[in-house]
Amino acid sequence: MTEFEIQHKDLMGRIGKLRTAHGYIETPTILPVINPNLVTIEAAEMKKYGAEMLITNAYIIYRKPDLREEALTKGVHSLLGTEIPIMTDSGSYQLYEYRDVEVSNREILEFQQRIGSDVCVPLDIPTPPYVKHKRAKEDLEVTLSRLREARSLMPANGQDNMLAGVVQGSTFTDLRADSARQAAELEFDLYAIGGVVPLLESHGFARLVDLIMASKQNLPLNAPVHLFGAGHPMLFSLAVALGCDLFDSAAYAIFAKDKRYLTSDGTKKLEKLRVLPCSCPVCSTYSVAELKENTDLLAAHNLWVTFEEMRMVKQSIAEGSLWELCERRCRAYPSLVDALKRMTNHSAVIERYDAATKRPFFYLSEYSAHRPEVLRYANLLDRFQLSGRVLITTKEEREEEEYDHIYLVKPPFGPYPVELKESYPVGQSEIPVEIDDVAKTVALQNVLKLLELNSEKAEFVFRYDSSWDGHTLLEEIGKYAEVRRNVSAQESVVS
Repeated sequence: MTEFEIQHKDLMGRIGKLRTAHGYIETPTILPVINPNLVTIEAAEMKKYGAEMLITNAYIIYRKPDLREEALTKGVHSLLGTEIPIMTDSGSYQLYEYRDVEVSNREILEFQQRIGSDVCVPLDIPTPPYVKHKRAKEDLEVTLSRLREARSLMPANGQDNMLAGVVQGSTFTDLRADSARQAAELEFDLYAIGGVVPLLESHGFARLVDLIMASKQNLPLNAPVHLFGAGHPMLFSLAVALGCDLFDSAAYAIFAKDKRYLTSDGTKKLEKLRVLPCSCPVCSTYSVAELKENTDLLAAHNLWVTFEEMRMVKQSIAEGSLWELCERRCRAYPSLVDALKRMTNHSAVIERYDAATKRPFFYLSEYSAHRPEVLRYANLLDRFQLSGRVLITTKEEREEEEYDHIYLVKPPFGPYPVELKESYPVGQSEIPVEIDDVAKTVALQNVLKLLELNSEKAEFVFRYDSSWDGHTLLEEIGKYAEVRRNVSAQESVVS
């Protein structure tokens, strides 16, 4: 059984300790792709950037006689010149690009075992996005049959070669869910969500959110999940928040060849940079002109910024601020904003995995109104059993009337007892002075919920200040409470 110890959690993200035959690695992490035919940065140097594990293509090694012979004789670690853990891909990407590979599923799996791969991958069928359901289902059946063959060749007996179960199904969430469910029944050491590179290239990030969630909800909680091909740093916080633990990409090298400069919130063309907006060892030493002339230097920068962002993600998990990081990163790109919005559709699922208490809640935008903490608070409103006269007010003031209970309203959470004004989460939330209508709407929806739950035993007064004027839910609240508008000191003088 895979040894995977969860040390910290936030949203569906987690920091974990995964045992491999070549040592422990800490997740989430990214596995830089090492192409044995075209090395930009040597595998032996990867550790200095922060790499704890690498990935290489077993099919490329298999096809080249000299590489194959060395790998079979000395092992893949010797071939790449490193002793850190190595995952090997089976050639599925080549299958997607060229429609055929000169090896069977059995042959490539046995080859991965023989060369000492720490994580072996079956030869799955990556279906392009937006094909018809029939085609995607047929491809999935082939993938599932190969997963079953892989499991029979490598039984789950604690051996050093771990085996990844690949989840496919194109852009169909029902197929992704079925694929994950059947893979889970075979009990793989870790799971990999494949076939998403075309979505990433077309910026279909909202669809990606749905596919990850369909997969995650049907995979074991105690196993790592790898997201194939997601190597851009601007994606890490989003994907980790949805429960992905491992990533791989050759983006650092591919983008460098095209003179593209990676940052945590997007990609910049090197030719348009006046200065290098980074403090990594490369950018602190060299100029824009020097990076233009040296692809290896640009690839090195791309790696530095990639691992810097992953460290930021880890720190955010540890301190309970992953949502804030995710929201900031997604605000950098329109299609990532779509993905953030789509993620709020899954808040009910995410809430089940999110920590019950964490650092203070920071309200950054209207999407914060749909965070798991807000949903969890709404689900707990039925714990307030009220009777007598109850004041619910949007502004705390000295009360002249006698009330049995006083509730304050704080967007986006809504009503809470004045006695809990210092308690998590409402009392420990930071919101702007000028709050948006989305947060007000969620807050008033929760006011309505509290009124409906206690309407038979309590008599309510709802008092609001002028910033809430005209909200459509005030009329609905008036069915359960006496609604009063606060008059400010300035208005009182004018009148």
